[in-house]
Amino acid sequence: MEPSQLRVALFSGNYNYVRDGANQALNLLVGHLLGAGVTMRVYSPTTAKPAFPPVGDLVDVPAIAVPFRPDYRLGLGLPRRPREDVEAYRPDIVHLSAPDILGHRAIKWAKRHGIPTIASLHTRFETYPAFYGLGFLEKPAIRISTRFYNSVDKVLVPSPSMGDLLRQWGVTTPIGIWSRGIDHDRFNPSRRDLEWRRSLGIGDDEVAVSFLGRLVLEKGLGIFADVVAALKARGVPHKVLVVGEGPARSWFAERVPDAVFTGFLSGNDLGRAVASMDVFFMPSTTETFGNVTTEAMAAGVPVVAARATGSVDLVDDGVTGFLVPPTDVTAYADAIQRLIEDPALRTAAGRAGHVAAQPYVWDKVNAAVLDEYLALMASRAG
Repeated sequence: MEPSQLRVALFSGNYNYVRDGANQALNLLVGHLLGAGVTMRVYSPTTAKPAFPPVGDLVDVPAIAVPFRPDYRLGLGLPRRPREDVEAYRPDIVHLSAPDILGHRAIKWAKRHGIPTIASLHTRFETYPAFYGLGFLEKPAIRISTRFYNSVDKVLVPSPSMGDLLRQWGVTTPIGIWSRGIDHDRFNPSRRDLEWRRSLGIGDDEVAVSFLGRLVLEKGLGIFADVVAALKARGVPHKVLVVGEGPARSWFAERVPDAVFTGFLSGNDLGRAVASMDVFFMPSTTETFGNVTTEAMAAGVPVVAARATGSVDLVDDGVTGFLVPPTDVTAYADAIQRLIEDPALRTAAGRAGHVAAQPYVWDKVNAAVLDEYLALMASRAG
């Protein structure tokens, strides 16, 4: 089968109504596939004011707000209107991007019609409830996810550590890798801008310990704040730079009152901000890959990250930065202090990270998904 003969239906819990790494990866994938001649149609909850325009044809799926995260929406299955739309569309492959109600209903629909299914994993949903006082939901979430991924023909994970985790859960479906890419022109050491830093009150000789991402509790904001407090208690000179926006901004700002908040940045403004960091601190334990980590590395910024899924596949401990036990505030502070006090180490780790990030290219990683589609169709034909 040629790509131009392929019709794919993509089901997403969030395609463009809130901006995050998962849906940006999906939109880039759809753009790549459309460019290769594949016919695409996307089914997802929508809002009147989405975060960004969708790539490709987007069909609305009825949804409600998630109780403990009202900025996100939960698709209410596959009711008549979107079901009739996908039936008229007649896809060759159904691609699922989340183990939610919509994803489960789409699998049932595909199986009933004999259509092969492929699921891509983007988010460690099972880790989220604990950040909102609902830790008892973790085990049920793992059981639901395991059943979901065992119901499809192929699973694509963004990193080897996520594949290992699924196997530990009991997923027996064949697993492949769909990694992530970087805009290497945008995320580059050459975009470092000392004048921009000065405009924020960060001196040329001051070390900016930085956060990049959506400001939500599950990104490890609590640990970040505790480590900043530990550095301050030790008298370690530094500045805190926070790039991003989200519902936990006010909470976070109270915990790190001396931090500089840039708000949401995009395009080359984002590239400038990342290159202008000195240490990138990522304490999140919920990552499946870590797009922001590779962006920081590409920009020549050393990384201190949790020794958890995603980061363990990206950070070469002691070379491009440091990996730390996820909740060890003292160890985080030790690693960051070491980088603050040793400019030569900071420079060497940043350069090593820039080199290590070069293989992550969007066209290359998205081409791998098309290869998976075609291989799945060939296996059905055989």
